[in-house]
Amino acid sequence: MKIQRAIYWVATVLMCAMFLYSASMYITKTEMVTGFFEMLNYPTYLVYPLAIAKILGVVMVLWTKSQWLTEWAYAGFFFDVVLAFFAHEHAGHDVTQTLVTIILVLISYFFGKVVRE
Repeated sequence: MKIQRAIYWVATVLMCAMFLYSASMYITKTEMVTGFFEMLNYPTYLVYPLAIAKILGVVMVLWTKSQWLTEWAYAGFFFDVVLAFFAHEHAGHDVTQTLVTIILVLISYFFGKVVRE
């Protein structure tokens, strides 16, 4: 159980760091991110709502008091990363970071279910 708990926390901290970094980029480098959104044919008005959703998702994953909200946060993270993967793949960008993030989300989610029980 200790090894599972360690795997969970390492994956969760790395996953949360990835999403907080992404959210901080959305907020501090809005013009650059807006350019990426336009290049990927995503609506640019989603930049700030996505940044806020990522921050709130990290809070819900780390808080874990509400299982329902934690599940929704993981679902949001999963769909965000899957859509980012396909957008970047379609645009011909490197998808390594996106694949790592998908793996971290899945590890954190499934090990979190074991650790919280």
